[in-house]
Amino acid sequence: MNVLVARMDNLGDVLLAGPCVRAVAAGAERVVLLAGPRGRAAGELLPGVDEVVTWCAPWIDPEPPPVARDETEALVRRLREYSFDAALVLTSFHQSPLPLALLLRMAGVPWIGAISEDYPGSLLDLRYRVPGDPPEPVRMLSLAKAAGFSLPPGDDGGLAIRGPLPPVERLVGDEDYVVVHPAASVPARQPSADRSAAIVRALQAAGRRVVVTGSPSESALTSQVAGDALDLGGRTDLPELASVLAAADVVVAPNTGPAHLAAAVGTSVVSLFAPVVPSSRWAPYGVPSEVLGDQHAACRDSRARVCPVPGHPCLDRVAPEAVADAVARLSRAWSRRPARR
Repeated sequence: MNVLVARMDNLGDVLLAGPCVRAVAAGAERVVLLAGPRGRAAGELLPGVDEVVTWCAPWIDPEPPPVARDETEALVRRLREYSFDAALVLTSFHQSPLPLALLLRMAGVPWIGAISEDYPGSLLDLRYRVPGDPPEPVRMLSLAKAAGFSLPPGDDGGLAIRGPLPPVERLVGDEDYVVVHPAASVPARQPSADRSAAIVRALQAAGRRVVVTGSPSESALTSQVAGDALDLGGRTDLPELASVLAAADVVVAPNTGPAHLAAAVGTSVVSLFAPVVPSSRWAPYGVPSEVLGDQHAACRDSRARVCPVPGHPCLDRVAPEAVADAVARLSRAWSRRPARR
């Protein structure tokens, strides 16, 4: 069986799809992941994925390109060449699977399943509804199970990435450290630079060696936050970042892809979580973690991209010493297992 799995948004969303992908891979001869440009690098790390196809969906991407007939038709032609037997369309609760289901029908995919509240007509063969409010990896895995795919024996359903990871001793040295990753994909989900810098100082005052991480576009922020800590902003690709996170004692991060990457390599996470989306769905999954931040703030469930409350109180009132205390608790409580590879 040749199966397409689609998850077309951000890096973290693709990582959270990992258990679903592995379940499909256990029952299929080939799995192709359709990802957006923001999630492709994560898709390349997922066990069970044989190939990643990238396309920017105008109804998914936060900065969508115009709908272009030639690009859409090119995607349909390309997907038709794979002769898929089935497809699963994975989406967040606020996204519709139906535009992609229409394109998959045009590409000749004979069976399509998705979680959908909207009436799909003939676009879906499996219209699945998820009871309750489970964590996102559980939600997506439940779709795979409804489609007849199950995790193989011995797979605990946690997050995972491919190994081996690249060596990073040249970057981090051989002393123990805690990672602080200050950035998120939208401003509403990350503390201010001043608060992140204060967290770094509190961890150092508690005797911790701190490594600050970030993408190239976040290097100005990491430089501001790091102070005299080790600043790796812009100095790692995604596999190297995974390796840095895997070797960390604990990771401190907002609701962002690297928090899920830390969980995928088995590292505990102190989650600085803004309640613009529910922590029950999006908190780090499958590893010990502590969620800090006011989960009843005025921005709760707003999906705001920019904080609507002056002063960003849900995160910027988190005491740096409380973060250091949470790191200490997780350090004592968790003996990290090796990453599933």
